[in-house]
Amino acid sequence: MTELAVDALDEAAARAELERLARAIAEADRRYYQDARPDLTDAQYDELRRRNQAIEQRFPALVRADSPSHRVGAPPVTAFGKVVHTVPMLSLDNAMTPEEIDEFVARVRRFLKRPEGALDDFVCEPKIDGLSCSLRYEDGVLVRAATRGDGTTGEDVTRNVRTIDDVPVRLHGQAPKVIEVRGEVYMERAAFARLNEEQEEAGELPFANPRNASAGSLRQLDSRITARRPLRFFAYGWGEADPPVAGRYSEFLERLRGWGLVVNPLTAICRTAEEMVAHQAKIGAERPNLPYEIDGVVDKIDEIALQERLGFVGRAPRWAIAHKFPAEQARTRVRDITIQVGRTGALTPVAELEPVNVGGVTVSRATLHNEDFIKAKDIRAGDQVLIQRAGDVIPQVVEVTDAERTGRSDPYVFPRLCPICQSHVDRLEGEVVWRCTGGLVCPAQVAGRLQLLVGRDAFDIEGLGKKQVPQLIEAGLLHQPADLFVLPRNQESLEKLGQLEGWGKRKIDNLVKSIEARRTIPLHRFILGLGIRFTGEVNAKLLARAYGSFSAWRDGMLKLAAGDAEELARLDDVDRVGNALIGALAAFFAEPHNVKAVDDLAAQLTIEDAAAPATATTSPLSGKVVIFTGTLETLGRAEAKARAERFGAKVGSSVSKNTDYLVVGADAGSKAAKAQALGVQTITEQEFLELTDRR
Repeated sequence: MTELAVDALDEAAARAELERLARAIAEADRRYYQDARPDLTDAQYDELRRRNQAIEQRFPALVRADSPSHRVGAPPVTAFGKVVHTVPMLSLDNAMTPEEIDEFVARVRRFLKRPEGALDDFVCEPKIDGLSCSLRYEDGVLVRAATRGDGTTGEDVTRNVRTIDDVPVRLHGQAPKVIEVRGEVYMERAAFARLNEEQEEAGELPFANPRNASAGSLRQLDSRITARRPLRFFAYGWGEADPPVAGRYSEFLERLRGWGLVVNPLTAICRTAEEMVAHQAKIGAERPNLPYEIDGVVDKIDEIALQERLGFVGRAPRWAIAHKFPAEQARTRVRDITIQVGRTGALTPVAELEPVNVGGVTVSRATLHNEDFIKAKDIRAGDQVLIQRAGDVIPQVVEVTDAERTGRSDPYVFPRLCPICQSHVDRLEGEVVWRCTGGLVCPAQVAGRLQLLVGRDAFDIEGLGKKQVPQLIEAGLLHQPADLFVLPRNQESLEKLGQLEGWGKRKIDNLVKSIEARRTIPLHRFILGLGIRFTGEVNAKLLARAYGSFSAWRDGMLKLAAGDAEELARLDDVDRVGNALIGALAAFFAEPHNVKAVDDLAAQLTIEDAAAPATATTSPLSGKVVIFTGTLETLGRAEAKARAERFGAKVGSSVSKNTDYLVVGADAGSKAAKAQALGVQTITEQEFLELTDRR
């Protein structure tokens, strides 16, 4: 067919031609990058792109969402927008040994109440060491791409992801109305080596490893830089989907391939724990020869209906696990043993090492955990030691390799004074950690608490990090959390900030905007930011949902600190809240200066009430406290709890006057008697199932 000259095209003809070119170039990309069987010469391919660009320049209003021109990048943006994941991007629990895989399979079987050996297939696929990313397609067209972020909120990197050749801007074939494709952005080893050569030739610092290079490349404000970086993408999952994804996970992977996405070819089907362990060993043997970095194998239940039944616990699915490879090891020498003081006052010993390469990363420090660890392994300055990167991430000392040699230094004596503030250190009975008693007067704890407060999972203040927080503390601009929100409205403080190294007007303006944007904060992020022991993201959300509002939570915590028995019982009713967390909360709010710091911070903010958990349907259990006792016939205990929570209930652990229903199974114990004494309604398992009947 003779092509019309670009100048001769009218708007209708130009629109049709852009559609034809988009499909032709996408098909050429697929054949080149995925099939390795190109059917066009470079000159023919370049001519298609030049014609597309010429038509877009003449008709800019007709540029398509799936335009091939997006592959070359776009001018810089000032910042990434935030994307709230409609379906959270959660993490995986890890297994390091065959025994842990056995236990994973057994847990799944117990949850589903299946007899031994009665399980369906597992899909086992390499765990790519890259950056998690979600691609949202609507009617087959890529409309948004986002990083994982904190699992709930990520960054909008659509412009950058469009430059990745493995990511189709339009899905092939029949596409669903909405599908969020989850996967991993990564960089192959050879491409990483070439990139680092280019970095060094340009006088820039090289990247530490392919994962860091991938993350840095994907988060470029100028997507034209990303377009020049050799990023790749493996697809392996989904988020929001309309219609819902059903059938088997292995079938879904085939659908991904059909849509033009790249799926790892080393995926296998296994039926038993033994087969899963053998497959992981096989992949591990192939690992050095793979063109990309992997750090294990992910095992997933194949049947999607079973995945839905199993659900999640905390931030991880019950139906999948990451079977990690053993840590890589190397030998080096301990130069010295030093002490780090954490944000909770914990004193952590650190081995200062002669630098050594472990698994492609130069290691010069390794954790020694605690005093007992040092004594048990008899680690001393000057010793030769074997070190490893646990989970290929955290360096640690495995053993001393020259313990019998003469001339060793004296055994290490753990300090009894904080090396930062010289306060006494204390070790509670039953704990292995020494802690500084200096509290908020200890600069190490102040810095750590404020670093947690401004971190991504808590207040997410851009422009403040591990370097800037200590800098502002040293300058006298920060002493406690509330100071952070006083700073933007204090002209004298802002002028002082401008005199510090690295703080120009633009950076200060950006910091002020970031702080002001966080004056409204969800309750769980506020709780997390306080740095209370045992109050990580999962527990912060549990507390926020249990109390609903800041005032209710604060009042409850003060009652708890005062020893109020009813408040203790109420908190004990919250499923997965244990004694350690309850004790930490009571101790924190028993300190008047902590209460004042909380109130001072809250006075600067609008703290949003916790959203009620989403429920599958309107239910008689919504907002009710439910407790289970005895052996259930149809449901496993874990599935029963998950079902109750799905229908809006709060699952408790002990019967109190706040309990609404006690579900009684066979061989019920003292809980049934206590429920009768308190007038708590008891129901059978069948009655519970009827209350949660979806029909």
